[in-house]
Amino acid sequence: MNLRLWFLETRPQFLLLSVVLSFLGTCIAWYDGTFHLGYALLAFLGLLLCHISVNVLNDYYDYKSGIDLHTRRTPFSGGSGLLPAAVLKPMPVLQLGLACFLLAVPIGIYFVLVRGWLLLPLLVVGAICILLYTPLLTRLGWVEWSPGIGMGALPILGIYFVQSGEYTVPAIVASVPSGILVHNLLLLNEFPDTEADRAAGRKTLPITIGKRGAGIVYSALLGAVYLWIFVAVQAELMPAFSLIALLTLPLAIKAIQGALQPEDENKLMPAMANNVLLVLLTQLLLSMGYIAGGIF
Repeated sequence: MNLRLWFLETRPQFLLLSVVLSFLGTCIAWYDGTFHLGYALLAFLGLLLCHISVNVLNDYYDYKSGIDLHTRRTPFSGGSGLLPAAVLKPMPVLQLGLACFLLAVPIGIYFVLVRGWLLLPLLVVGAICILLYTPLLTRLGWVEWSPGIGMGALPILGIYFVQSGEYTVPAIVASVPSGILVHNLLLLNEFPDTEADRAAGRKTLPITIGKRGAGIVYSALLGAVYLWIFVAVQAELMPAFSLIALLTLPLAIKAIQGALQPEDENKLMPAMANNVLLVLLTQLLLSMGYIAGGIF
């Protein structure tokens, strides 16, 4: 067994998102006076397993549907490329995706038992987003909400809940930027795959309203992230130091320029790169803001 190939199948470059989400959720909990290192690490492991699961299952379903046989892979889209290249076989890949999901289930059950049943609805929604994302949700016309919720807002709230045992209005407010950013991460990465997705019966936002319309939605939502942070700070629902996240505005501007000119590949590819950076850095800076707010 070539462990390197299986590692690449998980698409490790995207797993940094789970690290950043877990860190931000933990920083919010710490800022609010609750921190449990063991719970934080176990929750991170569960999130990481779920992230690997959705990556691998997406790769499997995209190969079986024929999408990955017709897409042009980029550093940000098009899957791992291992199945179309016949480097790995489909069934073991499916088994890996399901195994990672099943390994995460006991972690979720444990936290429900020790922290409370209010965590259960969050876990159920997350499971639906993982298992049904590619085979079902991608055909509903606006699929980007699923990763936005399942791999954006809910992980923040889940990490917070397992340490605090409750949901608070400030924590919910703090989870919204992550939800929008991950929504936009998937949205922009769908642009190069539009024709292959359409042929396979998918209905992503660039297909439903066109790339130009999707670019406008992307830009509006990205602007809403910064406005949300500013308003939340003014309302004292986020620490003032959270405004440090506004430092990623130059990256946002570059990403928007590419999103509004999706047919120009010379602008779209750099926009996708800047989009990844701003998703990770904005959340990392928010984490720093909560740490600074707790210290000062």
